[in-house]
This record gives sequence, C-alpha cells and structure tokens, in this order.
Amino acid sequence: MRKIAIYGKGGIGKSTTTQNVVAGLVEMNRNVMVVGCDPKGDSTRLLLGGLAQKSVLDTLREEGEDILLEDVLRPGFLSSWCVESGGPEPGVGCAGRGIITSINLLEQLGAYEEDKNLDYVFYDVLGDVVCGGFAMPIREGKSDEIYIVVSGEMMAMYAANNICKGIVKFAEAGGVRLGGLICNSRNVDNEEAMIEALAAKLGTQLIHFVPRDNVVQRAEINRKTVIEYDASVGQADHYRQLAKKIEENTMFVIPNVLTVEELEELLITHGILN
Repeated sequence: MRKIAIYGKGGIGKSTTTQNVVAGLVEMNRNVMVVGCDPKGDSTRLLLGGLAQKSVLDTLREEGEDILLEDVLRPGFLSSWCVESGGPEPGVGCAGRGIITSINLLEQLGAYEEDKNLDYVFYDVLGDVVCGGFAMPIREGKSDEIYIVVSGEMMAMYAANNICKGIVKFAEAGGVRLGGLICNSRNVDNEEAMIEALAAKLGTQLIHFVPRDNVVQRAEINRKTVIEYDASVGQADHYRQLAKKIEENTMFVIPNVLTVEELEELLITHGILN
C-alpha cells in the first residue's frame, strides 16, 4: 500500500487534482482511499457526487466514540473509498486536530489493514504546512510520498518551497520523500519551463504539467471528476497520464530548500519579475 499526501498553496487545486488522479487510478482497477484533511469537507465531493460525506469529527460529536469504520467511510466513484476528517465548530479549537483525530481513528478501526486490499491512500491536505496537525501526514510514517501541486504564480512557488522545508524536517525521522511537483496550470508565461526549473533547483521532477481547461469547471459544477463527466476529452487523458506517472514513479528525494532570493532569481530569469 502506497501512502501519498498532496500539498500545495490554498486554492491551487489540490482537491480537484487529487480526486481526478484517484479517478484515473480506480479506472486502472486500483483500490484507493482518499482521506480529506480540509475542515471544509470537500476533498471527496467529486468522487461522491456532492457533499454527501459526514466527517469523522461530526460523527464523533453526534454519536460518541463507539463508532464503526462504515460510519465514516463511504464508497465513491468506481472502487474509491472516501473519508472526510472535518474540523471544529467555527471559532472553536484547532482544525489540525481533526486530521490527527481522523488518522488515529482510521488506524484504530482497521482502515489500513491488509484485508482491505488498498493499493493507495491519498491525504488531501489543506494549504501550507501551518501547524503540527496539518503536518501529520508527513510525520510518524503516515505517508511515504509527497506531491506538491504548484503553478507559475509566485506565491504558489513560495508555498511549494515552504512545504519542502517541512519535508526536510520530517524526512529523517519518518522516511517521507518528495515524489515531484504537479503543475496545475494558471496560463502564466513560460509556466512549464519555470516549474521545471523550480523542480531542478529543489532536486526533484515536474511529474506532469496539467493544462488549464474549462472542462474541469464544468465537471465540478456537475459534481464529477473529469473522467466520470466526459472520459473522452483530452483533459481526462492528462489525469490518466498523471495517475500512471505516479504509479510508475521511482524518484523520491529529500528536497533542497531555496532562499527567498534564489526563488526570486528564478522568477526573474524566466521573465516574470522583470
């Protein structure tokens, strides 16, 4: 079983990318579980056909601690399985605690046991590594691989570099490694070349460049992944290619971390800041 966490700047398209990759994997007959680590509870929406998932924290609040795995695990598109960690009531508590509670509960309920025959577990993680809770998937062996969703926008690249700092911090203790960058295009000038350069500086790879296409939004409006919405479009093939590249990936590294000056120099070199 491969345990993969997807990180990136808030709003970069982590959840959309993760769910479309999962659709590509289950189309290949892989058994995949997605653990949503965003308090909004929308990490599995496209796989479930809507916000149909009661979160782990909501279930615990309403039913107490005596719950079963099926109370928090729902079947999604094809052979996917979906869990939402949830979060505290607005203005009360730490959202990161929901991730810790959720992952620990799934372990206690046997979600990761061999008899579940999981090929992959994906953690879709909120934004940057901002606290211990959100860093949970990259420590203590909870995930083995990290992929960072990025674009050619400066703050998305800044966030990717920050996430690499978190990976470096936990790499020796937990064995987690960076598997690569996924560029979710924003149609920035020289975007693919810029992210390839960023990947090289970080010591990793651009694992796939996902072009911008309005079919993604149309699929989301219909509460579906692109592959389920229209399996014949080119964008569906991009997600299939990304799923295949993740499956076949063998390049896992402890990344380098850039200084702000190095990051800005990279942007200048590619004509964004000059």
